[in-house]
Parts: sequence; structure tokens; C-alpha cells
Amino acid sequence: MTILPPPISPLPPPQKTIFISTGDVSGDLQGALLVTALKQLGEKSGIDLNIVALGGGKMAAAGATILADTMGISSIGILEAAAYIAPTFKVQNIAKKYLKTTPPDVIVLIDYMSPNVVIGNYARKEFPEVPIIYYIAPQEWVWSHNNKKASVIVKFTDEILAIFPAEAQFFEEQGAKVKFVGHPLIDRIATLSSRETAREKLGITDDEIAIALIPASRKQELKYLLPGIFGAAQQIQAQLPHVRFWIPLSRADFKEDIDREIAAYQINATLITENADLVLSAADLAITKCGTVSLELALLNIPQVVVYRFSSLTAWIARYIIRFSIPFMSPPNLVEMKSIVPELMQEDVNADRIAQESLDLILNQARRDRMLADYSEMRAALGDLGVCDRVAEEIFAKF
Repeated sequence: MTILPPPISPLPPPQKTIFISTGDVSGDLQGALLVTALKQLGEKSGIDLNIVALGGGKMAAAGATILADTMGISSIGILEAAAYIAPTFKVQNIAKKYLKTTPPDVIVLIDYMSPNVVIGNYARKEFPEVPIIYYIAPQEWVWSHNNKKASVIVKFTDEILAIFPAEAQFFEEQGAKVKFVGHPLIDRIATLSSRETAREKLGITDDEIAIALIPASRKQELKYLLPGIFGAAQQIQAQLPHVRFWIPLSRADFKEDIDREIAAYQINATLITENADLVLSAADLAITKCGTVSLELALLNIPQVVVYRFSSLTAWIARYIIRFSIPFMSPPNLVEMKSIVPELMQEDVNADRIAQESLDLILNQARRDRMLADYSEMRAALGDLGVCDRVAEEIFAKF
């Protein structure tokens, strides 16, 4: 009688752990896009991928295990950041404790300047063998007078994956190993609804002028930006009878404040809490805070007015003590380093100025056409589809 050997159990797939750190709403979005691409590549490669992160709900939904939610502790300005110092230290300590007990195979940092510099320096010192990738580096390349901060990033980073051409050039000049991968919003925009579909789903009629109001993804922005934006909406509504305002909700905890202000300003506005991306696709114009969303709007060919404001004291310190100065602040203008969209800063963030710029973009077809032509040029500089896949491959190459 022949005795057969016991069957050999298949070996489990190799497991790899990636630690990702990011903050605020846009970082969570970028992180989620990356997590999705990493998971897909892991399945193709036969790797059991474990992704642990500082981030938010979008990253969790994409498959990351969230160590700490960083959506509510980001800020703009100098003095405004004081209230978030203690929560930020807590998050940094959570990250350090995790890294110390469970060193990952790769560390990926996404924007989130101050906390990520602390985490990056700690990881480089404690785990010099663990590769550190900075994907979407802080915008030191915009205010390039501060090369000291840039050099700190270069020292602890093995590679920078740049999303802007000027970003890649700047960090190369600082001595970093850099690869331009393109902007991940190129991938995201390809998945959004068309203008026609979005307007149909929202019930926007052909004779209706739809204006997106995007006042805040951070708490301070509700205070500093919402009055000017909603005051401008009042003036626009008085002049255009067929206008209707649409507000995509960026954070659930903002709903009560925004609902209250809609009633106070008596504007014909609808707050969208689900499928908020439809608003971006459907709008005829957007009045928006500065940030990633302004680039989304540009890639969707939506004319826009960008606003940016913080406290008067912070503004004074920035102007006269720090001598802070940048050529542009909004991503659409930073891509080509030219004025594509109007940027209103500080004192100009008032109802009259915002309404004036907005009405001109609605009524002046030549100006709209010029902005759309500039958008097309800007889009060509941001790379090809497959950005997140390319980033995932760069990360996997570090295993």
C-alpha cells in the first residue's frame, strides 16, 4: 500500500505594512485615492497589504486602519493654530508609539507640514532602514525663500513624489531625489459625473444659474470666509433672479452653522450632504476657499473666484514681521505661475468685491472664455491619467 505524503498547504501571501500620515479634508481625499490604488496593486501582486494611517473617513472607507482622525485639527494662519497645538502633539505621539512598536515597511507622508516633519525626523532617527516617501510635499516651493524648512524635508526623505512641475524642480535644486508623477486629481476628475448628469440629478433647470459656494473645510474658515461669501450671494441674488446657490458639505460638524447662516442671509441655497461632488460638476460658477477644491473646479472647467483670509493680527504678523509673500495662493495659478483665477485675500474678502468678481465672470463671456482657455493649458501641465497607480508602484518598489 502506497502512503501519500500529506498535502502541502499553500504559503500565505507575504504581508507588507505601509504607514501613511496626512491631515485635513484634502489630505484625506488624496490619501483615500492612494489607498485605493495601493490595495488594487497589492491584490495584483499577491501581497497582503496592511495600511495604517493618520487621516479621516475617506481613507478608512478606502481600506486604511486609522490610528487617529486628523480632520478636525488642521488650521490656517499663525495664531489660529494655537488651539490645535495640544491635539497635534497627541496625534504625533500616537504615531511615534505605533512606529516604535510596529515599524512599517514604508512610510508615506502627504502634505501636513509640521506634524509630518516631526514624524519624518523621528522615523529617520529611530528606523534608518525604513524608506520614507513624501508624496505631495508642503508648498515650500511656493515661498522658496524658506529653504531651511525644505532642507529639513530633504534630509529625512528618501524620495519626493511631486505633483506640480515647479515642486519637482524646486526640490531637485535642494538636492532631493524627486520624481514628477502628475496630480492625483486627474484620476479623480475622470470618475466624476458629467455636467449634464450632475445637473439632472440635482434638478437644475436649463434657465437656472447654479453657483457653488464652498466656504470652509477648516473651522476658522467658517468665521473668516463665510460672511463675505454669503454676503456676496445676497448681492448676486438681488441682481440675478434665476440664481440658486449650492453648498457641498465638507464636514458633517459644519452643517448646523451653515444652515443657520443660510437662513440669516436669506439666500436661495441648498446644502448638499451626500454626493456633494455633484455640485462641483454642475455649477456655472464657484465662489470657493483656497485649496485643493479650486483645482478640482478648474479641471471641471468651472469659472471661479478664490478667497483666502485669516485674523487681522495674523495678517499683520505675516506682512510686517515674517515678510511673508507669495506670487499666487491657489493651485490653478500655481501650476503655470500665472493669474488664471481671481484671488481675493484678506481685506478684499468682502461681499462687494466677491460679488463684483462673480458677476463679471457670469456676465462677461470673453472673460469666461479666457479662463477656460487657461484651464486647458494648466491641465496639460499636470500629467496623464494613472497618477495614483504610478505612486503606488513607486511605493511598492521600496519593499
